[in-house]
Amino acid sequence: MEEGSKEKESAKQNRSILIAEDDPVARRLLEKNLKEWGYQVFKADDGEKAWEILKKPDVRIAILDWIMPELEGPELCARLRQARKPLYTYLILLTARDTSFDIIRGLEAGADDYMTKPVNLLELKARLKTAARIIELEDRLLQAQRKLIRLATTDSLTHAWNRRSIIRFIKEEIDRYLRGGKPFGLLMIDMDNFKQINDLFGHQAGDAVLQNLVRLFKKNLRNYDRVGRYGGDELIVLLPGSDICYTGLVASRLLELCRHSKISTRAGQKISLSLSIGGTSTDSLTQVEINNLIQTSDRALYLAKKLGRDRVIIFGDSVKLELTEKQNG
Repeated sequence: MEEGSKEKESAKQNRSILIAEDDPVARRLLEKNLKEWGYQVFKADDGEKAWEILKKPDVRIAILDWIMPELEGPELCARLRQARKPLYTYLILLTARDTSFDIIRGLEAGADDYMTKPVNLLELKARLKTAARIIELEDRLLQAQRKLIRLATTDSLTHAWNRRSIIRFIKEEIDRYLRGGKPFGLLMIDMDNFKQINDLFGHQAGDAVLQNLVRLFKKNLRNYDRVGRYGGDELIVLLPGSDICYTGLVASRLLELCRHSKISTRAGQKISLSLSIGGTSTDSLTQVEINNLIQTSDRALYLAKKLGRDRVIIFGDSVKLELTEKQNG
């Protein structure tokens, strides 16, 4: 979603408000004025109904009566804060209590603001504007945090996972495998003759080819498979729940996909590519740890390139191959 669309959606959500009030006269009065001010109004006459509405993602402001059946206002505030709702909800407590002790109790429960009853409508309107500003600031902070996380975990060129992230995902899959025995596969993929693409068409063309290759992979893999950039034009594909047969099948499918696709450059050229792919799966290894997985896949990739490129090699423990020096083909 574009930034402008996100801001419009956020503004729309900031106009959705819950009134949790068991007094029908007070509830109708609040509803009438809030609708006149342009808010979409949700209503509840007890705390449990209010809790169900508060869980909706589009309810970003709530006016909660302190004393209600089922759940009181402070209990609702505490429950919502403990639930850690992804998008912030601004909570205003309504109460006839105005001692410092009660005010502190309400704020410590998670309320953002409080108003004494009967409600001064002009004051409420002003406080709702403050609520909208706070929610906007919270949303901007959340967007900034997400952007920082994205920058820290993805490759800036291809938007695949970066090396550190893909290694972390592999380690997480190893932990799951050791706990439950569910296999997973690992592929290391190298574009054949990538240097020639850079030499013939320029480095910008090479960058575009790499970007479009990653997009092609993501489009044709399962949504929980992970594509990472290991370095240069070398990519890693992590295949959760994949035994040695399925790992080889996916590798062959990606190879055929690339053979029959023309990869675009920024200048509009269409380039034919071939891949060398090496891989392994945990069900074919007796020692399942990060270095063994990567080294086994890397040896398979090296052999694929040495045998003429444009092919898949899948290794397991049954293959005893000592290759200590890598050459360029």
